Amino acid sequence: MSELFDSNFLNKLQQLVITSKIILSDGSGGNRKSRSKGSSVEFSDYREYSPGDDYRRIDWNAFGRFEKLFVKLYMEEREAPVQILLDTSRSMSWGEPSKSIASRKLAAALGYISLANYDRVTLACLNNTLHSFKPSLRGKNSFGELLDCLEKVEYSGTTDIYAALQAMNIKTCKGITVIISDMFTPGSFTEIIKYLQYRKQEVYLCHVLSPQETNPEITESLRLIDSETGEYKDVTATPMLLKTYQKVYSSFITRLEDTCFRYGASYIHLKTSLPVEQMIKMVVNRQ
Repeated sequence: MSELFDSNFLNKLQQLVITSKIILSDGSGGNRKSRSKGSSVEFSDYREYSPGDDYRRIDWNAFGRFEKLFVKLYMEEREAPVQILLDTSRSMSWGEPSKSIASRKLAAALGYISLANYDRVTLACLNNTLHSFKPSLRGKNSFGELLDCLEKVEYSGTTDIYAALQAMNIKTCKGITVIISDMFTPGSFTEIIKYLQYRKQEVYLCHVLSPQETNPEITESLRLIDSETGEYKDVTATPMLLKTYQKVYSSFITRLEDTCFRYGASYIHLKTSLPVEQMIKMVVNRQ
């Protein structure tokens, strides 16, 4: 059994679906509704039955002819390209619970849900460049390939999401892009959103932080070391220092929230201490 999942968790995933505000007009074969073939009561086509489909849509005449279950499509159903961008810089391997475990579980879960929903999934692991890439996975049978990639992730280097995105050369077609990161990246997040929206992406930012980052408990003098650059600073814990930290932290979160709101992206603030099922629901239910 994978270290990221157990059978009970997989069963829970099957009850969840990613919903999108986008009505796709391009693509083929998936489970997103398209306006290209008229109203929802107009018959369009058949596809083979999959577990979870509405049994009332089974065509029993087709079953009698082919001895296979098929469901009727009353509006063309198309796949949505879902891109999961996972920050695998060194800072993501820190915290208790670790951001590396929480973020990979989230990436794997969202990938599974999308594959089960007949979407086309791309997984990109990045730091300041693109270093692991699984494009165009289709169907639940591809989940093992996605999970294998996630289990082999190595956390290293610095973060530069914008530079890594440019290296990806995302195709300009409507889809969903989910960024999973602690957002300790240089440059403006505005430029990241604008770039993705130019590429016709609906953007979700899953901002993953550990409890030690959201509410540090420092009671003594210590040396703080930047896990990505190696730079360090000696500090002495005081009430004023902790108060200043909370002020800077709140400003950091507010700036990301405001930027997402202004440009129509979805922002989800996630702590690694949350059960991963709750994290997934917060993402899936974000409309």
